[in-house]
Amino acid sequence: MQLTDQDVSRIIEMAWEDRTPFEAIDAQFGMPEPAVIKFMQQNLKPSSFRLWRKRVSARKTKHLKLRSPDVSRGYCATQYKQR
Repeated sequence: MQLTDQDVSRIIEMAWEDRTPFEAIDAQFGMPEPAVIKFMQQNLKPSSFRLWRKRVSARKTKHLKLRSPDVSRGYCATQYKQR
């Protein structure tokens, strides 16, 4: 699969977001969780990858099956500022 620079940036952004599940990345880019992990390892500095892995390993919201039904949107209401 050929990814544009914009796609690479968006995948990294989605992977870092707490409320964006791996399933959303798979649906949009055809990249399941193991592929996202490998992708992040290849595209981040080693220290950044370790931080990311530590962060997502502790997040229930990164998996649809583990997330609470109360979490119905893909981002926090305060994440994007109103203009």
